[in-house]
Amino acid sequence: MKRSITSKPPSQRLFVNARVIDPSQDLDIHADMLVTKGKIAAIGKDLPRDKLKKSCKIIDCKGMVLAPGLVDARVFIGEPGGEHRETIKSASRAAASGGVTSLVMMPDTDPVIDDAALVEFVRQTAREKSRIRILPSAALSKGQRGEEMTEIGLLSKAGAVAFTDGRQTIDSAQMMRRALTYAGDFDALIMAATRDNSLGGGVMNAGLNATRMGLPGIPREAEIIPLERDMRVVAMTRGRYHASTLSTSDSVDVISRARDKGLDVSAGVAVANLALNDNDIGSYRTFFRVSPPLRNEDDRLAMVDGIRTGKIDIICSNHDPQDVDTKRLPFAEAADGAIGLESMLAATLRLHHTDGVPLSRLLYCLSTGPAKRLGLKSGTLEIGAAADIILLDPDMPWILQEEELLSRSRNTAFEGARFQGRVLKTFVDGRTVFSRDA
Repeated sequence: MKRSITSKPPSQRLFVNARVIDPSQDLDIHADMLVTKGKIAAIGKDLPRDKLKKSCKIIDCKGMVLAPGLVDARVFIGEPGGEHRETIKSASRAAASGGVTSLVMMPDTDPVIDDAALVEFVRQTAREKSRIRILPSAALSKGQRGEEMTEIGLLSKAGAVAFTDGRQTIDSAQMMRRALTYAGDFDALIMAATRDNSLGGGVMNAGLNATRMGLPGIPREAEIIPLERDMRVVAMTRGRYHASTLSTSDSVDVISRARDKGLDVSAGVAVANLALNDNDIGSYRTFFRVSPPLRNEDDRLAMVDGIRTGKIDIICSNHDPQDVDTKRLPFAEAADGAIGLESMLAATLRLHHTDGVPLSRLLYCLSTGPAKRLGLKSGTLEIGAAADIILLDPDMPWILQEEELLSRSRNTAFEGARFQGRVLKTFVDGRTVFSRDA
């Protein structure tokens, strides 16, 4: 039976017989790794094992993959105000079991994280209760109403790593223009949802399945149009922009063209939009009601290709816990959202086993890519970096069982799913925060 643990780290750990993959250094070798006082001290095939064994705790990796801890750029947590759905403590436990060592918490709380005191609340609570690094983002507009900009400078100074209205799209082009312009003074990253509220009022992807099920659809244009608008605004302001979660082939093309023009833009994709399509909704299964909606298979394959070719550099869980009161409803009345911290890596590995995407590329999009975009020091195994590490068996078969979930909510789109690949151990600053065999 699996369980999470927290331990005082020994002064030195020696990982032996590992396949070390570090996308930040284009590294994929069979080697040993030395961790000293929570930092990466050495990686190589010729480390003096006999000498080091006298002073180190030895971890035999048995040929498994040793890689940087995952960095999840989009996680919704209930605390404050919605602790019945998820707390910072429960989210950190779930994250550690899924190999996530750093996550960006969305500001969609009650109250909204739109002032420095609330940023500090998240940071302090995380320091006291979290096993991993929880990094607060701050709202782009006050109350996430899309009307009045927050104090980006003060919020950055308080520790906000990015600015976003979370689930809400900024409808006003002028508001987006002002935000990107002002954020540029602080080199701040704007993370935007792209869903036109006038077009995107449906509950699932517009198409044959929606028609057959008698449900209002969300057309692909509801994502494409606001994204194209934002690219125009970025060109005006030269701001730093990240489209949080794309789901259509046209959206990938929009981002690709903008990057070719030299704009400082990037895009992410939720793991559900990589691993599932709208056929999976089946008989009105509300756990598959997510935002962005699950699209058709052609769009799913386009997102996979975007990851493979480097047009998309970030995969996120889009972890959005909902309780029975918001999910155990008719499909058209249920809330959007699914949890994903514990299944993000395993679901992503389907792209390796089934779609042929290299493992190193997937680890880049799960770790190094988001860390670089957010300006974090994580996502790497460089010498001197913090030892935020996962030990992974990329071939281990397992089935996701609801009773094993560590998240406070149970609204997973992968209940009963058969996976291949699982995290065995997770370390933060060289400290064991999760072990499957503990």
